[in-house]
Parts: sequence; structure tokens; C-alpha cells
Amino acid sequence: MFGDLFAFRARLPRRTELVLGFAGFIIFLAVWHLIAKSGWIRPAFLPTPLSVLEAFFRLFTERDFAADIGISVGRVWLAFALSVVIALPLALMMSTYRSVGAFFEPFIDFVRYLPVPALVPLLIIWFGVGEASKIAVLWMGTFFQLVLLVSDDTKRVPTEYVESGFTLGASHGQIMRDIIIPAALPNIVDNLRITLGWCWTYLIIAEIVAANSGIGHVIWSLRRFVKTPEVMAGIVVIGIIGLITDQAFRFAHRRLFRYLNR
Repeated sequence: MFGDLFAFRARLPRRTELVLGFAGFIIFLAVWHLIAKSGWIRPAFLPTPLSVLEAFFRLFTERDFAADIGISVGRVWLAFALSVVIALPLALMMSTYRSVGAFFEPFIDFVRYLPVPALVPLLIIWFGVGEASKIAVLWMGTFFQLVLLVSDDTKRVPTEYVESGFTLGASHGQIMRDIIIPAALPNIVDNLRITLGWCWTYLIIAEIVAANSGIGHVIWSLRRFVKTPEVMAGIVVIGIIGLITDQAFRFAHRRLFRYLNR
């Protein structure tokens, strides 16, 4: 039985994966509880999981936290959608035409290494302190990474596929539509899942500057009053949203590309 769990690159039943996933969370919570109760760390710095759970409910009963969650989700998805709409066609052009790739790739490589927090003052100068600057921060943290990931995915489509299409008389547009995109699509969807997670990691940065709503604003404002349980509860909310979104992407990936799981 245990040998099957540690078989090299073996597939596990879905139920076994779920049980192991829950076990990982339970062990983490147990260790956290024991450390918090040991007295090694003051409760102001590390509250117990129960204290965080109580703070979680207080956020919804004493503050309009559900509205803040909705605002943050809207900001993330808008920035992510803008990134996808611009990145996908650009990445396809970069991977298909060497001249386009040679023109754009060095600049994109340069920008993606710039730390987004360092760009916040500049983005505020350009876009002000309204919604535009927050969307811009999230977009900057997602777009440039996504372009290169999708470009690499389409470059990995075997040349034999493209040559076979030309041999059968397909046009450039048909090659792109019927060969390159379908072949690269499983990896593209997977990279969309990954970059959406990156977009969420920049949420706090986007919402701490002149914001009066959103999960990041709530966490930052509670930090000033050293309300550690509430701060950790806000962080947990981001993790829960991310986990649900990630699992939804994985579910869609399994359904869309069943042939990869055979």
C-alpha cells in the first residue's frame, strides 16, 4: 500500500490525492497550533488558528469584508483579462515571426526583471491614485511574464506539424488556427493558471497606496493596530480564493484535454 504512494512518477487515485491534500493542511494547522500554544512566540505575533478563525468571522460581521473581497476579485480579474487579451496575440506573433520576436523580446525581458513595487510611484504619477494605478500594478506583474511563457509554449510545437500543414496546402492563418494554437493550448491554459496566481500576489501592493477598499486595504489598515489575527485572516482569504481558482483551472484543464490524462 505505502509502496504505491511512493512509486516513481506513478499516478494516484483522485481520492488518495484529496486525502493527502487534507492531511497536509491538518498537519500544518496542528504544528501551527502547537507552536502558538508553546509560549515561544507572543500571541501578538503568532495567534492560534482558532483566534484567526474567530477574526475571520469578525471581518464579515463587524466590517463589510464581503464587499472588499468583491472589489479585489474584480481588480485582479480585470487586470488579468487585459494581460491575456494583449499577451496572447503578441506572444503568437513573437513565436511565429522571428523579426517580431527579435523586436519585442529584449524589451520584455528587461521589463519583467524590474521589481513591480519600485514602479508604484511612477505608476501613480502616470495614472493617479484611482483604480487605473491599481490595475496597472496588477497588469505589470502579470503581462510580461505571460507573454514569454506563451511564446515559449508555441515555439515548442514540433516543426514537423507545421511542415505537414504546409505540405497539405494550408495557409499561414490555417497553420496558426488548426495546428499551432491547438498543440500549444494545454500548456497555455496551464500558464494562465500560474500567472493568475502571480497577479494575486501583487494585490497587497496595488491596494496599499491611496486605497479605501479591497482585501489589501483591510490588511494594511489592520496592521497599523497590530490586529494580527485579522491580518492573518485576510491573508487566509486570499489563499482560499487562490486555491478555489487554481482547482477550477485544474478541473477545466482535465476536462478540456482528457487525452493528456490517458
